[in-house]
Amino acid sequence: MRADKKKRLTAEGWRLGTAAEFLGLSPDEEAFIELRLKLAEGLRQRRKSRGVTQVALARALKSSQSRVAKMEAGDPTVSLDLLVRSLLALGTSNRELAAIIARR
Repeated sequence: MRADKKKRLTAEGWRLGTAAEFLGLSPDEEAFIELRLKLAEGLRQRRKSRGVTQVALARALKSSQSRVAKMEAGDPTVSLDLLVRSLLALGTSNRELAAIIARR
């Protein structure tokens, strides 16, 4: 958020906080969600950088294009196992996987 907008909202009485505070998430829940989002974003970036379509990735995973789209969107119905398997199917190394997880 821009500093001027933040200052204006605070002056108007708005309280600024994080999504975790708003949703009342525990630190463990917040870490789990962050991990899921990092893996989802990493999947999208890897797929695009390798020039693979969602349809082609879905075929390799014996899944559907809509499921791949859900994976990339961080849909909570997608397991972490499927996200990791999808990254590995794209040729992601353990080192690259660790780098995705370590991102801020």
